Amino acid sequence: MQKKVFQLIVDNTSGVLSRISGLFSRRGYNIESITAGVTADPKYTRITIVASGDADVLEQIEKQVAKLIDVKDIKVLEPGKSVYRELALIKVKAEAANRQGVIAMADIFRANIIDVGPKTLIIELTGDQEKIDAFLGLLEGYEILELARTGIAGLGRGIENVTYLP
Repeated sequence: MQKKVFQLIVDNTSGVLSRISGLFSRRGYNIESITAGVTADPKYTRITIVASGDADVLEQIEKQVAKLIDVKDIKVLEPGKSVYRELALIKVKAEAANRQGVIAMADIFRANIIDVGPKTLIIELTGDQEKIDAFLGLLEGYEILELARTGIAGLGRGIENVTYLP
């Protein structure tokens, strides 16, 4: 199984995300994460999809998505030529006695403590998937009460990968 990160520029219209995800479900393709947000031009939305499968499946995904009428551009974001980031919000059970250990780990990972309750901390961590997975691994001795991950957002490095649309 391989993973690919696809960056789509699509028309900012209602139902576009549903049509794209529908293509994946109809064909039985797996989406590992999907993020979407308006671009600098409000007429367009940038969608980042992480998909997995063998080489043939990933090639088919790219071809099928490119055929959708709303899709203006599709690129594969290659690992060495792109920047990926993900946001995680992690609510950890942390009473006064063990709170300092969690805070120290968060500091090492340059995470932010964004909420402190009598028995919990909420940690905000931004980075690549490996960084977030490593941090979660270190939290195994603590009780994670809730976890929210955004999925990857990414951009290609340099000016060569910029898509200009009318």
